[in-house]
Amino acid sequence: MFPRRTTPPRGRLAYSNGLHPPAPQSYDYNHQSLPGVNSFPRLERLPSYEWNPPPSTSTVQPRHMPAMINGRKRQNDQFSAHHVKRQRVDTPSHHLSSPPLIHSQPPHHRTDRAVPAVLESSSSLHANATEKLSCQMVELFEACQQQPSDLERKEVCRARLQQDIQQIFPSARLYLTGSSMNGLGSRCSDADICLVIKGNKKNDALRVLGRLLKLFKTLSYVERNQLIRAKVPILRFREKGSDLEFDLNVNNTVGIRNTFLLRSYAYADLRVRPMILVVKKWARYNNINDASKGTLSSYTLVLMVLHYLQTLSEPVLPSLQRDYPESFNPLMNLDMVPEGPKHIPPYISRNQSSLGELLLGFLKYYATEFSWDKQVISVREARAFPKNNSKEWNNKFICVEEPFERNNVARAVHEKLKFDAIKAKFAESCRLLHERKELNSILPFRAIIIKESSRG
Repeated sequence: MFPRRTTPPRGRLAYSNGLHPPAPQSYDYNHQSLPGVNSFPRLERLPSYEWNPPPSTSTVQPRHMPAMINGRKRQNDQFSAHHVKRQRVDTPSHHLSSPPLIHSQPPHHRTDRAVPAVLESSSSLHANATEKLSCQMVELFEACQQQPSDLERKEVCRARLQQDIQQIFPSARLYLTGSSMNGLGSRCSDADICLVIKGNKKNDALRVLGRLLKLFKTLSYVERNQLIRAKVPILRFREKGSDLEFDLNVNNTVGIRNTFLLRSYAYADLRVRPMILVVKKWARYNNINDASKGTLSSYTLVLMVLHYLQTLSEPVLPSLQRDYPESFNPLMNLDMVPEGPKHIPPYISRNQSSLGELLLGFLKYYATEFSWDKQVISVREARAFPKNNSKEWNNKFICVEEPFERNNVARAVHEKLKFDAIKAKFAESCRLLHERKELNSILPFRAIIIKESSRG
């Protein structure tokens, strides 16, 4: 385990031939960097995700239409990906051929130390999983991570919804956001979608959602429609005949921006995605991962993990917003948001901790080291800064800064009883994991694998 420090040193940036990678003509859904950093053995890679794509030739079978022929699902041309209008923005073609957003030599390029072999290895995660706890974490991740078929189902429904919504809001665009798109989703993850209507203000969201609620009641492929009047109101619904649930918001475009920021972190180091998936499973099992019940949202948990990984004495992650402000400019035109991260060279950490060591360190950090009453977690700055007397931070139990809007994403934790329960879970799990060094001590990982593997 590495000791902590207030201001972590910058990591090492590596890129082939000492040059920035060329800008691809479409957004690379795999967000590839160095071989090995993004390589997960025995798994299919996600398809290339394009914002302005050519027609696809793959075929998608909706989950709620399980017709079988000789043990195989029948292909249905109505839902073929060739006929699905994929998520896109009306970006002129000259945007795609414009110069990279970052022109200068990237900061902190260093050649004084060798890249750790464990992160260069093509055997990726398994080469780093040398003890039982790490092996269990890898096994859980590989069984539970979102599969291409899961993403395709969400995309089919999103595209169909966009066509129907455009009957009443012709200029509307519908975007998949959150864990479905940032690489941090699991097979059971719900789908977050953002409806963007130009010229429509956030305070009109309830009116828009009210009209959508009426529309959705007439659609044959959605059910269980529910309007939730939260600070960011959402329309929650389910794909008919399946367990796929959607949360739709209106013009909450920060969700699109932070989707691509988190995706950049997710693929910056091999260990980030399994680490976050395990932490989310742990929090869900221990009943501290539900903002509607006064505990931590999944987004808050992700930021907490990233903060921990940024603030080790040998950091696993840098601050991408600090090092590449042009790529994550909060005022960037929405059409260009996916373009920014494409020009960032791969980040190579010198931290050689195993997944198991990082998980134990994460629990220990929040159980015994982090000052909940004095500090604000900031992924944007890659540090914890002191609370001040502003309304955003004063008298709040947990303070986690939203990287773009800079408000408190942990504001749901407003009861001392819930806050104490969260701290107690960190302390208890830290103790158990330290004693036993195996994942079953803090969550039933085998039962979770069996449950998620049963999803078709």
